[in-house]
Amino acid sequence: MPLERYSKMHTYIKFGLTAALATLPQLSMAQAVDLTPTNADIGYIFTTFMFLVTGFLVFFMAAGFAMLEAGLVRGKNVAMQLTKNMALFSLASLFYYIIGYNLMYPGDAWTIQGVFGNISVTELEAVGLEVTDTDLSYASVGSDFFFQLMFCAATASIVSGAVAERIKLWPFLIFVILLTSVIYPIQASWKWGAGFLDEMGFLDFAGSTVVHSVGGWAALTGAIILGPRVGKYKDGRGQPDAWVKPCLGNARYFYFVVRLVWFQWWFSTVYGHSQKCC
Repeated sequence: MPLERYSKMHTYIKFGLTAALATLPQLSMAQAVDLTPTNADIGYIFTTFMFLVTGFLVFFMAAGFAMLEAGLVRGKNVAMQLTKNMALFSLASLFYYIIGYNLMYPGDAWTIQGVFGNISVTELEAVGLEVTDTDLSYASVGSDFFFQLMFCAATASIVSGAVAERIKLWPFLIFVILLTSVIYPIQASWKWGAGFLDEMGFLDFAGSTVVHSVGGWAALTGAIILGPRVGKYKDGRGQPDAWVKPCLGNARYFYFVVRLVWFQWWFSTVYGHSQKCC
């Protein structure tokens, strides 16, 4: 009986070794398959990743803008200023998606070539890119949309600070809709959307013209139309010989935000826009 068991065990071992040896060529062939991503895939993944990371920083920088404005207005107006900042980002997200993004990046669908883009709702890729024929030479449309949205909203934030304490909520929000859905996308398409300024060789670094200059001009226009802040000057109307009343009761917010925004701007704006827009 022990001899019979030994014979059976020996047979099983021989069968197992034979099966294992038969599979070795297949294993070696499987190991020989090169699964290294192509340069296009690596570039697509990394650019998408960096658009998201730098976009997150700009999104957080919006909180810094809100604190900056809260630190430079009188205490009674802090809640209203924070409300404006929250509302402008919400409206910018909605209307840039509905109108602004394709107006800014029309591709080959210009309404007026190089001047006025395409009015249509943004189309993002399906999750996983399974049913799309995606160009892997750049980045995902979703990440690019998110990154560009942050700077569209930042342009409106510039205006928010300039007209603080001198405009009511609803008129300001109407202007935000106009700025983020029409004004900003049209002028940005002239450079970043391969419009006529781009064809002429115009250069923009880190949004210095498309974002900051346009936000500044819009803010200056609003300040001129609205006039000085009532109560900021001693005579109430800002005559040339008036003395400015300091409004720095919340100055600690101002200092903190200057340092915060300084750091975020260098990383997100300079890196992100140098990859996309210059």
